[in-house]
Amino acid sequence: MSKPQTVDEYIEGLSEQRRELLQQVRALAHEVVPGASEAIKWGHPAWVHPSGTILFVTSTHAQHANVTFTPSTREAFDAELADFTTGKGSLKLPYTRPVPADLLRRMMEFRLREHEQDGVLWM
Repeated sequence: MSKPQTVDEYIEGLSEQRRELLQQVRALAHEVVPGASEAIKWGHPAWVHPSGTILFVTSTHAQHANVTFTPSTREAFDAELADFTTGKGSLKLPYTRPVPADLLRRMMEFRLREHEQDGVLWM
């Protein structure tokens, strides 16, 4: 099977559990950053600012999905992320828990603002 070339193709190839979570994140992204385009970056869905800068990337794994922002975005929310596993710029979303929509919305808004106002590029 060939690698997905679009976010739609990526989502179509997922199991139901993974698809549902990613569709929730995707809907939220469309709401928060409607001007961003979708692209496949490093084999995963990404949302790209009209300037060409990546805003965030998602990926699906066996037990969780990742939403990866810049380290500065993730760090700005450290106090609220104590119940999550995080990485340099990533947030793990277990399939067994509800998507933290309010938190993700605020993180997406922060990322958009840090790029547009502060000029923060991708990693």
